[in-house]
Amino acid sequence: MEAVKTVFLLTLMTLLMVWVGGLFGGTSGMLIALIIAGVMNFISYFYSDKLVLSHYHAVEVDERSAPGLVAIVRRLTQKAGLPMPKVYIIPEQVPNAFATGRNPSHAAVAVTEGLLDLLNEEEIEAVLAHELSHVRHYDILIGTVAATIAGAIAMIANIMQFGAFFGGGRDEESPNPILMLVMSIILPIAAGIIQMAVSRSREFEADAGAARLTGHPEWLESALIKLENYNRQGILPEATPETAHMFIVNPFTGKDISFANLFRTHPTTEQRIERLEEIRREMMRG
Repeated sequence: MEAVKTVFLLTLMTLLMVWVGGLFGGTSGMLIALIIAGVMNFISYFYSDKLVLSHYHAVEVDERSAPGLVAIVRRLTQKAGLPMPKVYIIPEQVPNAFATGRNPSHAAVAVTEGLLDLLNEEEIEAVLAHELSHVRHYDILIGTVAATIAGAIAMIANIMQFGAFFGGGRDEESPNPILMLVMSIILPIAAGIIQMAVSRSREFEADAGAARLTGHPEWLESALIKLENYNRQGILPEATPETAHMFIVNPFTGKDISFANLFRTHPTTEQRIERLEEIRREMMRG
């Protein structure tokens, strides 16, 4: 299913790019856009993880530089039957974490310095188990591809907005400036819907996977509460809406925008804790 979603999103991006190319340059524009889309699809599949890690200045660590963190990841991957992913630390004090990569054999998990400072060892283990559950369920490819596509859509929307104000409607062959302006508003909303569609349900599944992998749903509950409370105080520096769905908690939690809440990439922390409580009760019964 994740492979089907990936192909669908890459195809959607290709069609969108070709349509915009045709809007601006006719047949020649469509051909150029098709070539650009092909390059972007290649980058999305093979290099989107590296781009995301680079954007957040993530630094790879090992047993010598971060022995405790790497030991937790190694223990969890052995328990889950997964290959050992690369481990990164993001030099930021706002606590958060994400996983990326195109498959379990090419996976990476990244945590911020703030998360390591805020959470205790059990809570850190729960967060890493959550991220490894994304790896196990092949969510990481769809997440990184969706991030790249959302970025491409944002770029296209900016181009169309610029064209509407400065280039549209000068001759008969120019695209309609009103249409361009409308599309520049609609496209980012579409990107948000795509991210929401591929993210919300997967967060619940990753939470459940973490609860079963650690055997302690309450560890993740405690971690989520701490992360939610801290992130309400500020936004992760350099966080982008295009990559927000990749994090364990929304990095824009502290940004009070009612309209944006319509397109939340994460379930609420209250909803996630309710699900975890259900799992905890099931474990106690059986």
